[in-house]
Amino acid sequence: MTEAFPTLADLEKTTEFIKSKAPGFAPKIGIILGTGLSGMGDQLDATPAKIVIPYSEVPNFAVSTVAGHAGNLILGHINGVPVVCMQGRFHYYEGYSMGVVTFPVRVMAKLGIQILIVSNAAGCVMKDWAVGDIALITDHINFQGTNPLIGPNKDYFPPHSTRFPDMSDCYNEKLRETVKKVAAKQNIALREGVYWGMTGPSFETSAEHKFILTCGGNFVGMSTVPEVIVARHSGMRCLGFSVMTNMCVPGVEADHTAISAAGKSAGDRLVPLLRESLPAIAAEL
Repeated sequence: MTEAFPTLADLEKTTEFIKSKAPGFAPKIGIILGTGLSGMGDQLDATPAKIVIPYSEVPNFAVSTVAGHAGNLILGHINGVPVVCMQGRFHYYEGYSMGVVTFPVRVMAKLGIQILIVSNAAGCVMKDWAVGDIALITDHINFQGTNPLIGPNKDYFPPHSTRFPDMSDCYNEKLRETVKKVAAKQNIALREGVYWGMTGPSFETSAEHKFILTCGGNFVGMSTVPEVIVARHSGMRCLGFSVMTNMCVPGVEADHTAISAAGKSAGDRLVPLLRESLPAIAAEL
């Protein structure tokens, strides 16, 4: 796939390839794992056996170039719930077009995914929060200077793929409430807040951190926003988690290695929450 927008033929070729690896497998939930969180993909149920497909083998998929992103598509079960799991994602700052970045989301929709769960590592602008905190995303602010739907409207999934998709409940409130109930039972503290999407790859300036906080953002990252926009355009409900991997405060420098390590540490706590939440989330289908 070389064009900015995938064709229906691109989608069908990729979808058929994936289906051929797992005949009869019919997941309704997709999961995208971000920086430092790829290890969650290793926690899928042992039976039935998971199927791991490197992105390099998937037709029309790009290859993740970022450390901390394993670069595998996994088909399997978490707590008995069938899922498609992306170990790592593609980013606009890697030089890929928005069409390429969001292509896997359209493929998931073509596979029948109805709920997309996204996760990411984020910088925290809230001074009373801490590295390692896990937050449910309540909303996002798109500060990436573009939108993956710019261009011809690809009406792949009518009636959802309208020219002007509604984004007012892009991180589904009912799904968030379901997760909060599970977190309370497990005594897992969850933050909630607004994700601010930047392009990267440079980390933000101190002035930008102040601007983000002043304008309603709680944490900031370089992904997620395009995927959620396309997911909504494709008719999916979305649920998002951000892991606070660095504090955006004066005198603290951002370091990708430390961010990946913090993401992995928090991911070890996010795994049991996702495992216990998935049956309840699946019940919402």
